[in-house]
Amino acid sequence: MKNLSWHSKLVLALIVFLPVYFVIAALGTKVGLWSWVTGLVSMTFTAGPILLGIVAAIALISLIIGLVKKPRSKVTIGIALVGVVLPALMFTGFMSARSTAGENPIHDVATDTADPPLFSAETLAAREESGANPLSDYQTPLGEIEMYASSPPELAIKSHAQIINDTYARLSPLPLGGASKADAVAAVAAAMGNMGFVDIRTDVEAGRVEGVAETFWYGFKDDVVARVGDEEIDFRSVSRVGRSDLGANAKRIEELRNRVADQIGQR
Repeated sequence: MKNLSWHSKLVLALIVFLPVYFVIAALGTKVGLWSWVTGLVSMTFTAGPILLGIVAAIALISLIIGLVKKPRSKVTIGIALVGVVLPALMFTGFMSARSTAGENPIHDVATDTADPPLFSAETLAAREESGANPLSDYQTPLGEIEMYASSPPELAIKSHAQIINDTYARLSPLPLGGASKADAVAAVAAAMGNMGFVDIRTDVEAGRVEGVAETFWYGFKDDVVARVGDEEIDFRSVSRVGRSDLGANAKRIEELRNRVADQIGQR
């Protein structure tokens, strides 16, 4: 370290700082130091790319100095290369996330788009208390919903139902087969528990199971409900905040459905 040039030391410090910065942005949001808008939007997706660009530029200058100045130092060149490549890889991840957000424009997904499962009064109260997004009607075009008012025309004319049917065509209700309603409710609750859900509540008479899924990074909470009918089980997963869920709710429903199917012996 003592023999490193000042610019190599700077690049090395920035290489260490980059992941620390994004971890702080995410975990700070999770523990409540700041809002998700500050942590995700401002710190991560707004300031993040700018920070990556600054680090890459400084590392590139260090690389040029290392290549031009004699004698050349392999260590200096190596550190500079890492300082250029790391931000580039992270920026690629940002672009991938933006692309995924575009492909998954909503955050409310269900297996029944004509009559999506309803949440209990307790869940609705918890959502309201946390300042969650209002639940949208599945048949209303996105352009008529305040959150999506700025959507491009080709998206604004589509409803939640249309987007779900087009984007998540693989999702479907789970047939009960020979399982009783009580057994199905127990199977859903067990599957939610195995997936790490919290605040799991069951109502056998109503045929409803609810739980809350929380992401490790940023601590985003999504409310999940399963409706156990006479012949099949429908699922719904809704994010409390944000516009796009990056496909997380559909993936969660698919995993939950598969776990329940394994337990009751259905597909």
